[in-house]
Amino acid sequence: MSPAPPGRTLFFFEKPSAMRQLQRYFRSPGTVCVAAEGHLLAAEEPGRIRPDWKAWQFETLPIVLDTLPVICGTNRSGQSHAGKLAAIGQALRGVERVIIATDPGREGSMIAWEVLEHLGWRGRVDRLKLGALDDVSVRRAFATLAREPESGERDYAAYLEALCRQYEDYHLGLNGTRAISLRLRPPAFREPWRFGGVQTPTLAILADLEARIRAFVPQDFFKVALHAETGTGAALTLWHLPKERIFERAAAETIRAAAAAWSGPLGVTQRDVRRAPPRLFSKDTLARRCAKRFGWDPQHTARLAQDLYDQGYLSYPRTESDSLPDGQAGDAGAVMAAIASVLPDLRALLTAEPPVIRRGARGHYVKDPGEHHAIVPLRKVPERGRLEADLARLWELVAKAYGAAHLPDGIDARTEVVAEVPTPLGAKRFAVSGRVVRVPGWRALYGAEAEGEADLVPGKARPDDEARATRLPALRDGEAAKAAGAEIAEAVTEPPRRITRGELPVVMGRLIDQVDDPAAKRALENPVNPNEPKGLGTAATRDTILPKLLKSHYLALGDGKDPALTVTEVGLAFIAAVRRVFPAYGDPVGRATFEAELAEIGRAPTRVEARARAEAFRQRTRSRLDGLIAAIAQAEVVSLDPSLIPPSGGRGPAGGGDRPPTPAMVAFAVALAARKGIALPRGCKSSLARCRVFLDAEAGPAASRTAAPGADRGLRPPSAAMLRYARTLAAERGLDCPAEIETQFEACRRFLDAHAAPTGTGSSARQARPGPVETTPGGAAGKGVGKGVGKGAGRGIGKAAGKESGKGAGNGAGKAAGRPRRRAAGRGTG
Repeated sequence: MSPAPPGRTLFFFEKPSAMRQLQRYFRSPGTVCVAAEGHLLAAEEPGRIRPDWKAWQFETLPIVLDTLPVICGTNRSGQSHAGKLAAIGQALRGVERVIIATDPGREGSMIAWEVLEHLGWRGRVDRLKLGALDDVSVRRAFATLAREPESGERDYAAYLEALCRQYEDYHLGLNGTRAISLRLRPPAFREPWRFGGVQTPTLAILADLEARIRAFVPQDFFKVALHAETGTGAALTLWHLPKERIFERAAAETIRAAAAAWSGPLGVTQRDVRRAPPRLFSKDTLARRCAKRFGWDPQHTARLAQDLYDQGYLSYPRTESDSLPDGQAGDAGAVMAAIASVLPDLRALLTAEPPVIRRGARGHYVKDPGEHHAIVPLRKVPERGRLEADLARLWELVAKAYGAAHLPDGIDARTEVVAEVPTPLGAKRFAVSGRVVRVPGWRALYGAEAEGEADLVPGKARPDDEARATRLPALRDGEAAKAAGAEIAEAVTEPPRRITRGELPVVMGRLIDQVDDPAAKRALENPVNPNEPKGLGTAATRDTILPKLLKSHYLALGDGKDPALTVTEVGLAFIAAVRRVFPAYGDPVGRATFEAELAEIGRAPTRVEARARAEAFRQRTRSRLDGLIAAIAQAEVVSLDPSLIPPSGGRGPAGGGDRPPTPAMVAFAVALAARKGIALPRGCKSSLARCRVFLDAEAGPAASRTAAPGADRGLRPPSAAMLRYARTLAAERGLDCPAEIETQFEACRRFLDAHAAPTGTGSSARQARPGPVETTPGGAAGKGVGKGVGKGAGRGIGKAAGKESGKGAGNGAGKAAGRPRRRAAGRGTG
């Protein structure tokens, strides 16, 4: 499309709601507004590009494309975006300038640029970065736009970075998942072994922690208590709690005996301790706090925060930063007053004094907070009672954090009492401390909540607290005292804590806290912004990784409000195989460094430089794919006890949860065990998953069993009921009915397995599906394969073959043709 003669300006929004929110600013007759609906284009499925790529065959790998072909996507209701694309193309006619006003991140840039590139737009493009949708923020964004004539060039670089992330996601998920599933996956595991550039090293972090937890051996250690009395009759207990723990009872006894005979002066120090307010929220720390306080899944928190942003009540939520730019310090008074209008009980605290502005690395205001600043409330506030409950809770949480950041420090009066006890092992320090809140400061905003448990480093053992007394007697420095007794208290070392669901995004973003090696820590440092070290994925995508790992049975969720994550035997076997075959993909530190290099594409100063960096990245990706496939080709199948493979808890190919197997499958399993003279495994008659595993292990994979004599049903025509059901499904779902289902039983069965949703739970729902009923042992083999075990094949590799770049591959590269690319790698690396 050629640029039009001088004329109108087109504003390109990400969604209609944002356009309606801001359309009042664009009343000029020379402007036109259009809105996408997330990603309007989707990456094409490989099987539609070349038919021989549809089947999962190792010989076709690696499947490599120079660029990803795209097709028109569909919205959540299944409606095509073709009309919207055509409308945008029509609106571009007569336009001289396009201003991209999508959300201010890589994904927002991609949503607009991919459409402009697809439609062939070659005119001027500028970027309006709307960090918030209130009036003041919008005016500032326009002022910034006027000062930056090259904003479109820099935004094109951000688009290319997002495109390269999608390119890698697509190819790694497609090739890695197929190759590992075909060559490494245990035969009894029916689902694909999903592989991704970010999800695999994320699993490696958790697997390393799992190994430390499993290898941990608890040790008894000892603390020594000294009960002391002063000449005035005051009594208190001091503790010897060295950082180097006492593991030998004899040493503890020696110290106890010396303490029991001690007398001497007490050292008493009193000082005021200032307690600054906590940091503001980034996307990840907000998710962690909401998980801990409300039990919310990080994706739920992200959706709520995005909703509040769209309504103009919060700043842009997909941010890595917990700081604000210096230029916004002047807004604090107005924002505090706005918050007070919604939280009248806190009005006196929020508006009594001018806001406290803390600058520098330890404050809340810095010169450059990064691409997007911390999540904060705006002058525009919600009316009380107008927001739904969870939105209101989230807004209040962020609003209080902002208010606390602008209130005075808290001040505690802290007293520490120390006794130096000489022992045969050297002088030992016994101490106890106490504190009194002298000035609440910002803590008055929270009341009792301010004294809640601090956020601990995920994956680390809980630290030993210093000995504290609920109340200390009045004492003077140097006051004489003597021992009234001493005793030994026993304790046990604790293993590292498991990382929780809410903590995982924080762990991915702050990988530096998970490594102990000094060289690895240096590699993860970010000299430009020390508060944002190198990590895995992006803020916009980290909360999408856990569902993929759970879907693949690599992880299991524990119980509780914020459940802990446990790596399953499948997950451990998978990551061990990856590290054995291609170690680079199981190295979280290496991946974080790689991500930092990828981000350099988005920092290119010109379009030419961005294209050069992007092409170099694509070549590197293709080279890494060649190495991955070559390494997998030489690898051996992973050995894994079938009993350790978890059931899939639903329609998944691995089993179906606790549903019982069909009677035919049980009959076949019993006959097979009798014929081979082996015991039927426990649970085989009650668990569909265990029965399938047994049949796969003893009778071979489903495909080979269907080819056995007496069970060759592929050449038989389907029953009339099956065919009728298949045609009905195709009509209801708008699907093309494959020609082979008219004549081939197996093709019809595969079609039904792929597209029929169960009408209920339990075996009765399965048996309601049309198909022949066979009850003899020979027939059981056919039915066990056709309806039981065969379902695993149909919904495992068979179904995933059409979806490996979306659900099947777990890499976020888009589902089958037509799903919006919002679910593709525009959201980042998977």
